[in-house]
Amino acid sequence: MHCQPHTQRIVGFDPGLNITGYGVIECVGPTVRLVEAGTVRSRGESLERRLFTIYSGVREVLEAFQPSSMAIEQLFVHAKFPKTAILMGHARGVICLAAAQADLTVYNYLPTRVKSMLTGSGHAGKEQIQVAVQRELGLAGRPEPADAADALAVALTDYHLRLRPLRAGL
Repeated sequence: MHCQPHTQRIVGFDPGLNITGYGVIECVGPTVRLVEAGTVRSRGESLERRLFTIYSGVREVLEAFQPSSMAIEQLFVHAKFPKTAILMGHARGVICLAAAQADLTVYNYLPTRVKSMLTGSGHAGKEQIQVAVQRELGLAGRPEPADAADALAVALTDYHLRLRPLRAGL
């Protein structure tokens, strides 16, 4: 993989009210590598406390890894589950707030775009995403948990759609 000559760090987020996945990749010279991946968990609390937990965890990730930009999954609203989309919107909102406070540009990608970018299918399952991320980053094993792999997939999609084309023109 090729990148711009200077270092670019992208943090990807897979927003969730219970589990928010994050993944940080770094682009230096011709390589993309894993920096860190994990989750922010917020279970069994009031909505307000859960959002604060997510916000605080995201701020910690941003402060610890100092990314150049953020990529996040856009909301997908399924007609059968409108409440889920509303709750996810809350989680996504506090993640975007943390990005704005850190003066980060946020790039948004639909889940189907992320899946098709890495696997060739917009309907790929969690395991397919994990295998694709493992391949892209040259990892010994599949990234776990799936929420962290999904966040890495979002970051990799941002790299492929936004940074890699810039390098191709050089």
